Amino acid sequence: MPFDVARAREDFPILSRQINDKPLIYLDSGASAQKPNAVIDAMSHAMRHSYANVHRGLHRLANETTDAYEAGRETVARFIKADVNEIIFTKSATEAMNLIAHSFGDGLKAGDVVLTTEMEHHANIVPWYMLAERKGVELKYVPILDDGSLDMAAFDAVLTDRVKIVAVTHMSNVLGTINPISEIIQKAHAVGAKTVIDGAQGIVHLDVDVKALDADFYVFSAHKLYGPTGLGVLYGKAELLNAMPPYQGGGEMIARVTKDKITWNEPPHRFEAGTPAILEVIGLKAAIDWLSQFDRAEVVAHEHVLYQRAYDRLTQINSLRVHGTAEGKGSILTFSLGQAHAHDVAQILDRYNVAVRAGTHCAEPLMTRLGVTSTVRASIALYNTEEEIDVLAEAVAKAQSFFA
Repeated sequence: MPFDVARAREDFPILSRQINDKPLIYLDSGASAQKPNAVIDAMSHAMRHSYANVHRGLHRLANETTDAYEAGRETVARFIKADVNEIIFTKSATEAMNLIAHSFGDGLKAGDVVLTTEMEHHANIVPWYMLAERKGVELKYVPILDDGSLDMAAFDAVLTDRVKIVAVTHMSNVLGTINPISEIIQKAHAVGAKTVIDGAQGIVHLDVDVKALDADFYVFSAHKLYGPTGLGVLYGKAELLNAMPPYQGGGEMIARVTKDKITWNEPPHRFEAGTPAILEVIGLKAAIDWLSQFDRAEVVAHEHVLYQRAYDRLTQINSLRVHGTAEGKGSILTFSLGQAHAHDVAQILDRYNVAVRAGTHCAEPLMTRLGVTSTVRASIALYNTEEEIDVLAEAVAKAQSFFA
């Protein structure tokens, strides 16, 4: 259906909250998005009317819950154009990265290279650093240009047949930069490297087709996609998952256990040890179904209009510096305000009921590249409005006058 922001906002009960008789303005969706009634109701209904553990039971509730859980896997697969057996549920995007680093990374050896970038979230750095320490693998970083775009000339220069993994974000959680993922994947494959794409932000703002991209691995979290916390998604090509050893041991990930020999289950269950996030998967299905009712291109256009309005208003403020101006970037606006600490700015904005994120955003190497210790981030979602952007701009202007 056509996108109508006023109609969409009606689905989010928290957005009607008043604080000191003024509305809440939530611009921190890049950290975690708010939840529509569809998600809240689906999880509540499952707990109230049809809950049991999955896969192992034979009674009615177990079968109903298993069907609902696996329907969630099917929904995710359709959403990113993958096969059902290529979708693994983890507790977070971070755990998905660690799973890849341990299971697929186990096949790397000393002298191999993992290539990542300066703009990555720590979740796409730390697991590779740990792999480097464990296996003697070399970790290299592709630099960014001053506008926040990836330095593709530098990428080409360092991409050799020693590189076995290219790990890169689809969309930067700080800069909003949308990387040329298809080109990066093609170049990585040309030297025999596999690709790991951090889609935690990209999945929210872009139409993702993992088959068309030819991504080897693509990970994202549910809570940024208007779903619940405690759930991540790992897509992996079937032939890669089939060849990978388990990440954790326990129930469900085994085919047979004897005292002397254990055989592993087939993917995806091989990588889902123990009781999974049952209710959260049901909630993610509801979130995707809810989001899928809208024309995604119209949603993206709406978010872009708001970003441009915010950029135009904020760049009129003296001493304000925007970080990340790459062409075609997503709806994340990160800035510094003179010499003011980002935490102080965020606390002032909070007095006007404007919720933003402040700090390093789990991207300390990027902060070093930008020459700052922290920044303020306003991340725009489909439920934000022009009026909210205007309040943000007015609040930042008042903060600037306070520090002048």
